[in-house]
Amino acid sequence: MFTGIIEEIGKIHKIWSSTEGRCFQITAQKILGDLAPDHSIAVSGVCLTVTKTEKSVFEVTVVEETLTRSTLAEMRSGQCVNLERAVKLGDRLGGHLVQGHVDAMGKIMFIKTNGKSKVIEIEIPQNLISYVIEKGSVAVDGASLTITSVHQNRITISVIPYTLEHTTLHLCRIGSRVNIEVDFLGKYVERMLKNLNHPGIRNESWLRSIKNEL
Repeated sequence: MFTGIIEEIGKIHKIWSSTEGRCFQITAQKILGDLAPDHSIAVSGVCLTVTKTEKSVFEVTVVEETLTRSTLAEMRSGQCVNLERAVKLGDRLGGHLVQGHVDAMGKIMFIKTNGKSKVIEIEIPQNLISYVIEKGSVAVDGASLTITSVHQNRITISVIPYTLEHTTLHLCRIGSRVNIEVDFLGKYVERMLKNLNHPGIRNESWLRSIKNEL
């Protein structure tokens, strides 16, 4: 589990193929202090398992399913990526709960500079629209951001100067593709509502009976 607060920008040093998928060697500094094999790390919003660490690099392997759903398939050596270690129980939750399970890729359609900040409009797949709301949260390349508006299948976010400087969002251009993870709480609510009348499910009638007993 992550919070969407990016700890540092890393850089892809090397990419190669293996029988398990595609392997990435990524350079970093800040996060390497307590990073070890088997630890989880979010790479531009994708939760991956660390397979090896050295003095200034770590390695991860990305399977085909993840490559299909994320921008990692498009990554090349020399590209920058957002990095965040898994959150520890008891830590402050500065962003929102992020699983690192990318739902789909979005496409940047519009960028407007507003002083030192930027307003970015992103087109997302239609099937994700029901999970995004104005003032709700979304993870874009792993960064926790607040949605300022929703129109048809597009969301708009405002990115402050600090976030631009400390994430790869300052590198985005119109047409760039980004990893999108919607707030997973909406998915659970939708699932529960769809199953309200399913036999054995604690449905609305059950909730009303509990309320009356209280």
